[in-house]
Amino acid sequence: MYKVFVNDKPIILTTSLNKDEDYPLYLFKNIAFEEIVHKIKTNVLSGVYLYSTNLDEDWKEIREIYEPIVAGGGLVLNENKEVLFIFRGEKWDLPKGRIEEGEEIEEAAIREVEEECGIENVVLRGFLLNTYHLFIQGGKKRLKETYWYLMYSEYKGELKPQVEEGITDVCFKNEKEIKVAFQNTYANIELVYNNYLKNHI
Repeated sequence: MYKVFVNDKPIILTTSLNKDEDYPLYLFKNIAFEEIVHKIKTNVLSGVYLYSTNLDEDWKEIREIYEPIVAGGGLVLNENKEVLFIFRGEKWDLPKGRIEEGEEIEEAAIREVEEECGIENVVLRGFLLNTYHLFIQGGKKRLKETYWYLMYSEYKGELKPQVEEGITDVCFKNEKEIKVAFQNTYANIELVYNNYLKNHI
């Protein structure tokens, strides 16, 4: 299964006929993918299931329409099991960024976390999941594919938001503060956090 977000609304490409949400279900090979994206962008659909008879082939078709951009990011814990957040674009987010040429995804994820938050001594603990969203950049259709990792840091110095990247705040949040932050975040970020809760607590 692939869950791809358009304006925070999901397109769920799946080989299962079971539905957790009350979204319509279409057969992938019978739809025009761009038409589905347009309906979500214009709020005709709030989400959709696309049933696939060949997941690899159908996912490949989507990636041919939307050129992939690969990024790496981290859910960073401190010794109190608080989670590191950034505030960018008027929303709470987790630190992440694009891979540079010749860089491994894990290296990019750690570098982006350290650069965006002014934090040091970040240790990678393991892979969490991939998230996906579609957007237009410079007239080009793009698929952002982010590799998320569980990370840890004992850093106790001052956190410094990377203001040149549009980040205005960076801080560790406890469970109660995270619930408040999630009133103003992205669906993908909740996916990452829920994956951590499910598999690493």
